[in-house]
This record gives sequence, C-alpha cells and structure tokens, in this order.
Amino acid sequence: MDEILERLKIIEQHVLDRNIIVKNVLSFNEACKFLELSQSHLYKLTSTGTIPHYKPNGKKIYFNRVELEQWLLSNRVDSQDEIEQQAADYLIKKGAVRL
Repeated sequence: MDEILERLKIIEQHVLDRNIIVKNVLSFNEACKFLELSQSHLYKLTSTGTIPHYKPNGKKIYFNRVELEQWLLSNRVDSQDEIEQQAADYLIKKGAVRL
C-alpha cells in the first residue's frame, strides 16, 4: 500500500510540473519550481528588478513564462570555437592576416 501511495505522489508531481509548462502566467511558487530557485533567491531577484515580474494589486507577484524563458537564455556565453572565429575574422578585417 505504501508503494502505491508513493507512486501516486510521483504521478501527481509530474502532472503539476506539466501544468507549469503549459500555463502562460505563473504564480510565485510556480516560478520557483519552473526556475529551480529558492523562494528567497527569487524574492531577491524581484526586489532588485533583475527578473521581469508583475504585481497587479501591489502584493502578489506573477510571472510571464515566456519572459522567464527569455531571461534564462540571456547572457549567452560564446563557445571556444566561436571566440576563435571572431578573433580570426577581426585579424582578417584589420589586415593583420592575409589569406
């Protein structure tokens, strides 16, 4: 019986996680799960204005899932190959290297 209850809990968690992915507007707790951040860290990000959020009545905080995805993908770091290609392009452009 305990095994069945444990499996039901796991299934329930998967359903809840799936709902977060489908929803466009996330509550604070849903955003914590979506971003895999602690509540205190997410509060810090909202209070400093680092992460886009909404406060329609000035109290509860909501998030647009698409904006959170864009925020997660900000500050991209180039790969080593991309950096080397940029350096080669720069040298060719400046005339330091001739082909």
